[in-house]
Amino acid sequence: MGLGPELLLALTILAVCCLPALIAVVFCADEILDRVACGWADWRDRRQERRTIARLDRAVEAESLTRDIDLTEFDRDGRRPLEQLATDLRRLGGHRLAAADRSVVWHGAVIEAYDERLRAACRALGIAEHLAELDGVDREIERVRVEGLLHAAGLTLPAARAAHHQRHR
Repeated sequence: MGLGPELLLALTILAVCCLPALIAVVFCADEILDRVACGWADWRDRRQERRTIARLDRAVEAESLTRDIDLTEFDRDGRRPLEQLATDLRRLGGHRLAAADRSVVWHGAVIEAYDERLRAACRALGIAEHLAELDGVDREIERVRVEGLLHAAGLTLPAARAAHHQRHR
């Protein structure tokens, strides 16, 4: 009989100690359920994204797209980062397209700098280009071809404005 009152006393003390936590759970139940539901939804979305990316990789055969790229070129000392080349190409591309009110010398220098960055980006990504060997309209055509290949490789370059194309047609 000595065990009954002691057990009752221990359970009463435990109940009094846990009562604030129980009250907090009751008052915050909606927030707790919301956090659990959001966590579950985030996990499900991340899992679905991973599965979609894996499915796209298999469908596109991403390995075959990057198989011909020499990765040792990325580790070479003195190599400009691809992000910096992309930034330079975007900046120079904007200058190249807006050069109508500038001098011919300035426009030529911008074109040369733009082509040099295009060649560097092509070297970094293993894309064949012939910009240095061509001039005139042939060089313009090669520039458009190289820009298309760089875009296909994932390097976004500034698109020519529609007004610029319509003005020069």
